[in-house]
Amino acid sequence: MILASERVCKFALLFAAMLGFLKRPVVFSVEVNVNVVLLSALGLLSRLWGLSHPRAVVFDEVYYGQFLSLYMKRIFFVDDSGPPLGHTLLALGGYLGGFDGNFLWNRIGAEYTPNVPVWALRLLPAVSGALAVPLSYQILVEMRFSHVVALGAAVLILLENSLITQSRLMLLESVLIFFILLALLSYLKFHNSQSPFSARWWFWLLLTGLCCSCAVGVKYMGFFTYGLILAVGGVHAWQLIGDQTLSSASLLGHCGARVLALVLLPAGAYLSFFYLHLALLYRSGPHDQIMSSAFQASLEGGLSRVTRGQPLEVAYGSQVTLRNVLGKPLPCWLHSHKNTYPIRYEDGRGSSHQQQVTCYPFKDVNNWWIVKDPGTQQLVVSNPPRPVRHGDLVQLVHGITTRFLNTHDVAAPLSPHAQEISGYIDYNVSMPSQNLWRLEIVNRESDADVWKTILSEVRLVHLNTSAVLKLSGASLPPWGYRQLEVVGEKASKGHHPSMLWNVEEHRYGKSQEPKEREAELHSPTQTSIGQNLSFLAKFMELQWKILTLKNEEAEHKYSSSPLDWVTMETNIAYWFQASSGAQIHLLGNVAIWTSANVAAASYVALFLWYLLRRRRGIRDIPDEAWGQWVLSGGLFLGGWALNYLPFFLMEKTLFLYHYLPALTFQILLVPVILQHLSDHLCRSGLSQSMLRALGAAWLSSVCLTHHSFWPLTYGEPPLSPAGLRSLRWKDSWDLLIRRQRQP
Repeated sequence: MILASERVCKFALLFAAMLGFLKRPVVFSVEVNVNVVLLSALGLLSRLWGLSHPRAVVFDEVYYGQFLSLYMKRIFFVDDSGPPLGHTLLALGGYLGGFDGNFLWNRIGAEYTPNVPVWALRLLPAVSGALAVPLSYQILVEMRFSHVVALGAAVLILLENSLITQSRLMLLESVLIFFILLALLSYLKFHNSQSPFSARWWFWLLLTGLCCSCAVGVKYMGFFTYGLILAVGGVHAWQLIGDQTLSSASLLGHCGARVLALVLLPAGAYLSFFYLHLALLYRSGPHDQIMSSAFQASLEGGLSRVTRGQPLEVAYGSQVTLRNVLGKPLPCWLHSHKNTYPIRYEDGRGSSHQQQVTCYPFKDVNNWWIVKDPGTQQLVVSNPPRPVRHGDLVQLVHGITTRFLNTHDVAAPLSPHAQEISGYIDYNVSMPSQNLWRLEIVNRESDADVWKTILSEVRLVHLNTSAVLKLSGASLPPWGYRQLEVVGEKASKGHHPSMLWNVEEHRYGKSQEPKEREAELHSPTQTSIGQNLSFLAKFMELQWKILTLKNEEAEHKYSSSPLDWVTMETNIAYWFQASSGAQIHLLGNVAIWTSANVAAASYVALFLWYLLRRRRGIRDIPDEAWGQWVLSGGLFLGGWALNYLPFFLMEKTLFLYHYLPALTFQILLVPVILQHLSDHLCRSGLSQSMLRALGAAWLSSVCLTHHSFWPLTYGEPPLSPAGLRSLRWKDSWDLLIRRQRQP
C-alpha cells in the first residue's frame, strides 16, 4: 500500500508539472532562405526535366554502365580510372530503381530495354548538379559578399550548358563538383564559426573532411580541391599559432581537431569506401586475373573453387603451380612441354636445345611442378609432411615430363643478357645438371618461415650461377607457341615482381609411379582449407592496381588537350539520333566561359597592382576588403589552377569534361570581380549606372546563349541542318549535320 501511494504521488506531481508547462505555448521558429529554396527548385527543374530522354546509351554511360551491371550481380571488377565511391553511388540508384544488371553496354546509342530504370540511374548525378546551384550561392554569402553577387554566381552555374549536360547523364563529374562545393562551403562555415569547439563548429569541420574524402573517392581529381582546403586550413592554423590570446592548451586543441577532421577522418572514410566496395563485390569475375592468387582465392567462385581447402604448407613432394606475381603483360604460370629450343635462333645464336620452359597465360596440366628434396629420389609427400622453409635448397621437377628446372651459361632466346631456363635433358655432352634452387621467401616474418600456398611470395635463386628465375615478358616466336619468355637474371638484386612467384594450386603428391602421378596431375585439386586475406591486404593490392594499371588507350575522336579547354575550341558529341537528327553535345555557354576567362585575367592584374601598391605603403582598399579579396583569389583562382594545370603533366586521353571542376571555380570568380568593380573602382553615379547597364546586357547575353544551345544540351527539339550550322560558332566544333536527300 505504501509503494502504491508513492507511485500515485509521483504521477500527480508529474501531471501537475505538465499542466504548468502547457500553460505556455510551445513555439518553434524556423528561418527559411527563400533565395536558397528558389535556386534549389530552379536547379532541380533544369536538371530533372525530361531526364529519361534519350532512352539510349549516351557517351560514357557505356563505360559506367558495364561496372553498374557488375555491381548489380556482385561481380568483382577493377576500374583504373579511380576509386570506387562513384560506382557505388551509381549502383545505389540502380538498386533503388530495381535494375537487375541485365543489359549489354556494348555501344553508344543502343536503346535501353524496359528493365533499365533510366530515370533512377541518372537521378543522383542530376540532383548533385542541381544542388551545385544553391551551394554556389551559399559559398559567396559565407564569404561576406552581397546576396546579389551570390545570386549572380548561382545563376551562372544554373545557366552553364556544359554543367547541365554532364549532370543529366549517368556520369560522375556533377557528383564530384557537388562534393567539392559542399567541402568548400563546410570549411567556410567552420572558419566563420564564432564558437570554437561548439557542436556547430565540430559539425562543419567534420563535414569538411568527409566531403573532401568523398570528392577523392568519386574521382582522384577531387584530391586537387582537398589539397586546396588543406593549404587554406594550414594558413589559418598558422595564423592561430600567432594569436597570443590563445592558451597553449587551446592552440593544441585547435591543431588536433584539424588533424582529426581533415586528415584522419578522410583517411578512414576513404578506407570505408573500399570496404563497402569489396563487401558488395564478392564474386569472381572477368578482372580476377590481374589480381594476385590470394586475392582471387578470396572471391566466391573462380579460383576459390579450385583452391578451397588446399594444404597451406608446401612440403617436399608437393605438386604446385607457380604464378608470377607481376602479371604483365598477362598473368601466367611457370610452364614446360616436350618441345625443345631450336638449335639456332633467327639471329644465328645457338641454344642448348633443351626442353622449353615458359610462362603460360592459361591453366594447363603442364603448369604443374613437383617440389623435390635434392637428398632423396622421393616425389611424394612423406608422413608427416616435411615443410619447405626459407633458405632451403629444392629441385623443381616438371610433373608431366619429369625434367628438372635448370639454368646455365647459355643466353636466353630473346634476352641475350640473361640465362636460358630449360628442362634439363642429359645429352651426355659434359653439361652436368645444375638444377639446385635456393628458396627465398620475400614477404617472410622470420628466417624460419614455411613456404605457404598462395600467401608466400618467393624468389628462386640458382645455386651454381646465382641467377634468379624471372619473367622477361617477351613473347616467344611460333616455335615457342607465343608463350612468354622466362630467364635467369644474373647477379640480380631486389624484389621486382617479375622475379617473384607464388604457389597458386597445391596438392600433396601421393603416387610415385609415373602413370599414376600423371593421372593425379590431371585430376582436380582436393578441397580442404580456404585462404582469406585481411581487408587491409586486399585494400592495398586493389589500390595499387588502380594506381598502376593502365589500359591501352587509343586516340579518341573527341579527345583534346588542356589548351583547347579554356577557349572551348573543342566539343564532344554525346548522342545522335539518326532518324530525327536530334543530338546532345558537351558545349559550354560561350558568354559564361568568356566572362570567366576575363574575370581570371582581371583578378591577376588587379591583385598584382594592389600588391605592388601595398608594398609602397598605399592602401587602395581597406584591410577587411583586402582579406576578402585575397581569400576569394586563393579559393577560386587557386581552385581553378589546381584543377586545371595538373592535366598538362598527365599522359592519358583527356576530354573537355575534365575541365568542368576548374570551370566551376572560375565561374565563381565572375561576380566577385563585378562587385569589386562596383565597390572600389566605379564609385561615381555615372560609373555605377554604366556598370549596371553593362551587367544587364551581359546577363541577357548569358541567358540568350543558354537558350540558343538548349537543343544541344537537352537533345530536343531536333534542329534542321540550317539550325545546326547557325550554332557552329567555331570551325573546330564538330556538330553532326545530316545530308539532305536529293529530290
